[in-house]
Amino acid sequence: MSDETNNTSSIISKIWSFCNTLRDDGVGYGDYLEQLTYLLFLKMADEYSKPPYNRKLDVPKEYNWESLTSKTGAALENHYTAVLRELSKAKGTLGQIFTKSQNKIQDPAKLFKLIDMIDKEKWTLMGTDVKGKIYEGLLEKNAEDTKSGAGQYFTPRPLIKAMVACIRPEPVKTIADPACGTGGFFLAAYDFISDANNFTLNKEQKAFLKNSTFYGNEIVAGARRLALMNMFLHNIGDIDSETFILPTDSLVADTGLRVDYVLTNPPFGKKSSMTFTNEEGEQEKEDLTYNRQDFWATTSNKQLNFVQHIHTMLKTSGKAAVVLPDNVLFEGGAGETVRKKLLETTDLHTILRLPTGIFYAQGVKANVLFFDSKPASKDPWTQEVWIYDYRTNIRHTLKKSPLKFEDLQDFIKCYNPENRHKRKETWNAEKNPEGRWRKFTYDEIVSRDKTSLDITWLKDKSLADLDNLPDPDVLANDIIENLESAVESFKEIMVTINGK
Repeated sequence: MSDETNNTSSIISKIWSFCNTLRDDGVGYGDYLEQLTYLLFLKMADEYSKPPYNRKLDVPKEYNWESLTSKTGAALENHYTAVLRELSKAKGTLGQIFTKSQNKIQDPAKLFKLIDMIDKEKWTLMGTDVKGKIYEGLLEKNAEDTKSGAGQYFTPRPLIKAMVACIRPEPVKTIADPACGTGGFFLAAYDFISDANNFTLNKEQKAFLKNSTFYGNEIVAGARRLALMNMFLHNIGDIDSETFILPTDSLVADTGLRVDYVLTNPPFGKKSSMTFTNEEGEQEKEDLTYNRQDFWATTSNKQLNFVQHIHTMLKTSGKAAVVLPDNVLFEGGAGETVRKKLLETTDLHTILRLPTGIFYAQGVKANVLFFDSKPASKDPWTQEVWIYDYRTNIRHTLKKSPLKFEDLQDFIKCYNPENRHKRKETWNAEKNPEGRWRKFTYDEIVSRDKTSLDITWLKDKSLADLDNLPDPDVLANDIIENLESAVESFKEIMVTINGK
């Protein structure tokens, strides 16, 4: 095992050091990751086409891996550009991964070195988790590169893992993510189901997990490509099949797909909009409102639309866990309509209040909503909403104290995934007013102003205890996050006022 671990870390460090070399040429993490994706794919396709696998893969001979390893200099650069262009026209996953691909490595010597580095490794012999670790590490680094904006497609892995641990997805059931980013929820669900401690899978169940479990949408081409590649590296889906991650906007229509689970973190930013060119040739933005018969409210608020869409996607026995910003919990108008309908038509049983400082997008105040779909009924399905406050007096920063899976263990224990109907509050007015786990009845919630689910009961100690103020950098971070959050809100107000 230690050999494999050493090997993994040496490959990772090689890949990293090369990335740093390329950064001097102006190639960012995102571009590097993209080029690595193309080359890794061709290398593994080459390995799979040979013994012992002998898989028939549709990579044309003149554009395969070997065609790249035999060239150097300007000839290599020209040929690599041609490979990307031609493969983007291919059918199935091949064409999907190479859609709109371009060569971003302008120095042929560095391109040759990268190809040579990849060529020296036997990628198909590596364990799935080894390949996954390399790739996930690259994805996280890419998310940290705040200038690229890639962070919005990256949900903290400990949070995803905790959501999956609560939902406990079962074999031979379908899982969807209508805004799947780089595929983090799919991988965590795949790991959970394939873990021998959770399930012993037979041949049919393994085949279903690999080929029929996951359904996703991702409209950002780069993020979708990384997701497809991520799936491929984890041996999910088939290299020859039409893709299961669609490039279409999932909110546009109800496709009729009904699934057992939805696990998702829809993109931040409240407005759905599309950019078009007006008669003067200027770029304008127009709010997108989706007129769907299955929606309870027509709104341009993206998150409220995702909540409604997820409700539609679930089978009557389906379960959802969704990361949503605070505005979904308290906003009036369409927000109130959606909350009321969600409480009536589903069992909205749990809300996890998340701390700031865990997302790469700054200043985000978010929550996880867990709800179970139910058949039509004249009485509301939600009887109680259990809230876990992991925000008040909790401090995380991406660099100094990032969120860890262990941090959410108490929440998972309180959630009680084995039988969530046997839960116990940790909050008690007399004995434990500091308890983070508290339930509210349906009547208590609907009697609140605008049916608000934005509920707190813990005292914020940072406001009261002047002797124990946090470090100046933590305070500065808080101020920055609040300012950035306020600026975003002002921008949205200006957009509304100006109609742009």
